[in-house]
Parts: sequence; structure tokens; C-alpha cells
Amino acid sequence: MMQEIADFLFGQFEGYTPLTLSLELTAIFFGLLSVIFSARNSILVYPTGIVSTVIFVYIFYVADLYGDIIINGYYFYMSVYGWALWARGNGGNHLKITSVTPKDNLTILLIFIISVIFVALVYYRADYFGVWWAYVDTFTTGLFFVGMWLLAKRKLENWIYLIIGDIIVTGVYFYKGLTFTGFFYIILTIIAIFGYFEWKRILHSEKQLQ
Repeated sequence: MMQEIADFLFGQFEGYTPLTLSLELTAIFFGLLSVIFSARNSILVYPTGIVSTVIFVYIFYVADLYGDIIINGYYFYMSVYGWALWARGNGGNHLKITSVTPKDNLTILLIFIISVIFVALVYYRADYFGVWWAYVDTFTTGLFFVGMWLLAKRKLENWIYLIIGDIIVTGVYFYKGLTFTGFFYIILTIIAIFGYFEWKRILHSEKQLQ
């Protein structure tokens, strides 16, 4: 039993090239930095995230995870957008942590529906809807699109969408043989949980000062 588990998790590395392994580890390293900076409410979340997403686009292309390619392409765009938004705030309203509003919820719904439909069309065109992980990848893409938009807006609830998405895709990455990435997302989930409570503490403190 233990041997079967070990083969499932680490058998992939027999076909790994040093370049592929180095790229995955580098993407994971910068991804961890990005989430840590995000939990600490630091603008450095964006430059570190950009490095990670660019590398992951290549990794997910090799793994045929088209939804994740789109997610990371979107992450890249939102990282540039969020970086500019946070920098422009420079201590003003743009940098304050807030909760979602009824108007935000409408935008969230639109982002989720549009992203799911778009990724579904990509998988349909690639003829990949015969495999279960294509449906999972499509759904989590919607969650991550919403989460990244909320992060750029510095909305507390971004963590909820990212945590749910992280938990779901972890199993997909292990199944697809991306073992290091699977463990990476377990760590991301843990950090994101701490990030949620830290942002909640900051939000509560700012409300107390008003």
C-alpha cells in the first residue's frame, strides 16, 4: 500500500528533466513568497507572483491543464493591475482592506460565469471534456478568477475563494503527477487561512479607529 502511494506521488520524477524540475521548484518558491507577502498585506505580493505565474503557464501547458494556463495568464494580468492599483493608493483608500458590497457580489457572479463559460469552451475545443478533471479545472478557474479580482480590490473575501480553489485543485495536481505543485498548494491553503484571519484582524482594527 505504501509503495503504491509512493509510486503515485513520486513516480512522475522518472521522466523529469533537470530543467522541468528546476522550473517547478522555482515557480513554487516565488509562489510561496507571493502568498506570504499577500498575507502580510505587502505590495511585494505582485512582483513575486508575476515570476511564479509566468513559469506555471509553461508547466500547465505541458500537463494539458488549459484552465490553469488561463488562470495564470489572468493572474499575470491581475498582478500588473493590482500592483498599479496598490501603488497608486499610496496609503489612500485603494490600500484599505474592506468587505464585499452588494455591487461587488454582482461583479463576482459575472466574473465567475464568464470565466467558467470561457474555460469550458477551451476544453470543448480541445476535446478534453471526456475526463473528470476538466470539469473540476473549469469550476476552480471561476473561483480563482473571482479571488484574484477581490485581491486586487483588497477585499477580505478574496481568501475564501482562493482557499476553496486551492483545496480542490490540490487533488488534481497530485493526479496529474505534479507532486511538488500539489504539496505547494497544501502549503498555500494553510498560509491563506492565516492570511484571512490576519486581514480580518486588520479590517476590525481599522473599523475600531473610525
